[in-house]
Amino acid sequence: MSEAFPGPVTGHVPVLRLGEVLLVTLQGDLHDSTAHQLQEDLAETIARSGATGVVIDISGVEIVDSFLGRVLAEIAAQSGLLAARTVVVGMRPAVAITLVELGLTLPGLRTALSTEVAMELLTRQTPSSRPAGMRQESP
Repeated sequence: MSEAFPGPVTGHVPVLRLGEVLLVTLQGDLHDSTAHQLQEDLAETIARSGATGVVIDISGVEIVDSFLGRVLAEIAAQSGLLAARTVVVGMRPAVAITLVELGLTLPGLRTALSTEVAMELLTRQTPSSRPAGMRQESP
């Protein structure tokens, strides 16, 4: 059962709580103020709710630049410090190519082919067992 987590509103970025996992869906460009607010709200929500995972769906993002790459890496780092793992889903092939061309490694982030695979990964007891469709964490 999904529910909007009662708490701060992240502007144009919805944050849903699905059990112990928070689902963030990015649509279009992420501006500086929205990105900063999202980072703050996610950290507060993780701390208050005890969420153990964050899934960031970027299927609605056409272009990934170094700014968005940095924001994703910072969200993963903050979440990790609060004992929550972060998985990015919905990456288009063109976005993956752009990330490689920009030399962005996105430390601390895992990727999965679908939200279902990400949820399975984050709700498993043993993080070392990877389901099919799960990608290795960036070095």
